[in-house]
Amino acid sequence: MHSFGYRLNALFTFAVTILGFICAIASFTDTLNSPSPSVQVQVLNVNWFQKQPNGNDEVYLTLNISADLQTLFTWNTKQVFAFLAAEYETPKHPLNQISLWDAIIPTKEHAKFTIHTSNKYRFVDQGSNLRGKEFNLTLHWHVMPKTGKMFADKLVLPGYRLPAQYR
Repeated sequence: MHSFGYRLNALFTFAVTILGFICAIASFTDTLNSPSPSVQVQVLNVNWFQKQPNGNDEVYLTLNISADLQTLFTWNTKQVFAFLAAEYETPKHPLNQISLWDAIIPTKEHAKFTIHTSNKYRFVDQGSNLRGKEFNLTLHWHVMPKTGKMFADKLVLPGYRLPAQYR
């Protein structure tokens, strides 16, 4: 006869095996999803563009962000972290990224939005490299699943330019 502890151990092992199998299937189903998010960002105003006393350039923008990220959500998605970054080149660095805005999107219902905002974080370049500079706005997103590996991607929106003179 098997003892109570042996039977409990067998039941627990079986339950954990089934749970692991279900988690693997849930993670695999995310690979079948092919998201197609859409994003539009308008720079409505350059509120100020100044050279700081320490020699760095600082920009303060007003933005209009419209996004539909609903296709990122599956039944295995816990939440999506999205952030908007300004990306540009300087002579010293081929890629500079500055986060301007971010949000945690908890549900599919919140994934379609339009917001009118200014940059949440300071847009500062270490040096005076921003006058007349072309830059891209890039929306990055990280899909955090309930089980499985995290997925990240981005959508680049090119064609923005800063003023040639300080304001």
